[in-house]
Amino acid sequence: MSDSNRTNFTNPSTFILLGIPGLEAAHFWISIPFCAMYAIAVLGNFTILFIVKREPSLHGPMYYFLCMLAVTDLVMSTSTLPKMLSIFWFNSREISFSACFTQMYFIHCFSEMESGILVALAFDRYVAICNPLRYSTILTNSVVAKIGLSVVLRNGILALPYPLLARLWPYCRTNIIPHSYCVHIAVVKLACADIRISSYYGLFDLFSVIGMDVFFIAVSYTLILRAIFRLPTKDARLKTFGTCISHLCAISALYIPDFFSALTQRFGLNVPLHLRVLIATVYLVVPPVLHPIIYGLRTKQIRGRLFQLLTHKGT
Repeated sequence: MSDSNRTNFTNPSTFILLGIPGLEAAHFWISIPFCAMYAIAVLGNFTILFIVKREPSLHGPMYYFLCMLAVTDLVMSTSTLPKMLSIFWFNSREISFSACFTQMYFIHCFSEMESGILVALAFDRYVAICNPLRYSTILTNSVVAKIGLSVVLRNGILALPYPLLARLWPYCRTNIIPHSYCVHIAVVKLACADIRISSYYGLFDLFSVIGMDVFFIAVSYTLILRAIFRLPTKDARLKTFGTCISHLCAISALYIPDFFSALTQRFGLNVPLHLRVLIATVYLVVPPVLHPIIYGLRTKQIRGRLFQLLTHKGT
């Protein structure tokens, strides 16, 4: 019997996602805020893309980076939430072996791509505040395109070991993933093999890529704050710092849940499983929801253009 069970689960054709273990009875009610947040994320990010495309005055470096961030948010949320909602609504828990690893790749690739774009936006703020007269000559369309390409290549390559390593392990214990999507550590824990390589790579990726991005952002803001404190008046300092508020809010929306989720997944053994899954799920949903709201409300040009579109349609 033991050998038969092991054979049935060796390299399964499908995995079973449980959703939020322990809260299955509340799945429908949990789905309501997640569905609303997904709708806001899609509407908000498409609105950013639409406004920037329609308004020639917004065809500049910062807005190109915002469009990259919007596309990244759309891909990241769409790669997880539709399947998650199908679990909550229709109990559609099966996901194919290949689809699971594809989802894993997209999650890591695009969540880290968001981090890279925030570094690009920090560089944009640094140039705008510390070298305003050279802004247009430093951040040309060619430079913006190269920065965007480097972000895509870096994260596209560094996310590959997650599914490639996970595919190497034999899965003979069970095919049930106690999660709402194919998060890396939850999948590889099902393997009946020594998965330390996968675990170590995940920690290396977290602290090297995200750590490096945080370091560059910190350096940028150190130089920005030094330039701001050199301004002659308090009003000038506050006005200049105000141009950074949106970016700082976007940074908080991404990094705080990211680090908390990653650490609880690996080390939070005393944290209830359903709470760990909820934290990891919220981490994927919150940034795509907050980024268009933050930049839509805080960026005068986008807010003004959106107001014009709404009032024009209203009349």
